[in-house]
Amino acid sequence: MAKRNAGRRGRTRKRRSSGAQATEGSAETPASAAAAPAIAEKPAARPARRQRGARRPEGPPARAHRDPGGVGERPEAPWHPWPFSELLILVGAIATIIGFTTHSTSALFAGIGSVVIGTLEFTIREHLSGYRSHGSLIAGVPTALVHGAIAFGLYQAGAPRVTWVLVPVVIDVPLYWVLFKYLKARFDDARRERVFALGRR
Repeated sequence: MAKRNAGRRGRTRKRRSSGAQATEGSAETPASAAAAPAIAEKPAARPARRQRGARRPEGPPARAHRDPGGVGERPEAPWHPWPFSELLILVGAIATIIGFTTHSTSALFAGIGSVVIGTLEFTIREHLSGYRSHGSLIAGVPTALVHGAIAFGLYQAGAPRVTWVLVPVVIDVPLYWVLFKYLKARFDDARRERVFALGRR
């Protein structure tokens, strides 16, 4: 009897020990399962470095600054590098403002005349050299002067007010057209010579 009891106790101990080991193994399984993905995940491969001699794709080449309408270099004034024309325009603008504010007719006309002379100096120089066309502006200045002279003459002669407007306009249109055509032809000839000279360089 004693041997049977001892054998049963040994079997029960073995079963308990095996059950405890099974529970420990099941308890360890979640931890190992959680750790498995961390181990399985490997750091992503770094992108391959570019070769040192490889060139990066370049964009469109930067365009050099080009003056719109101009061909070649701007013609220089005879008094270069002194900016007499620019100073004349600046002084004329200041005199014009003073004439408006102080109601001084002499300062007003002197300022307007200075601005017109300074502007015509570099526009005529650029036009006749073929650098840039200013035919409409250059033709408009003498047309405006003729218009004003005719209107003032009719006023001094005591002509009706309608004639002050109609008669100058009738003369302005053909005068402006003739001047513009002449200036355009001069500019075309100068531009061809300029382009030909640049092409030979």
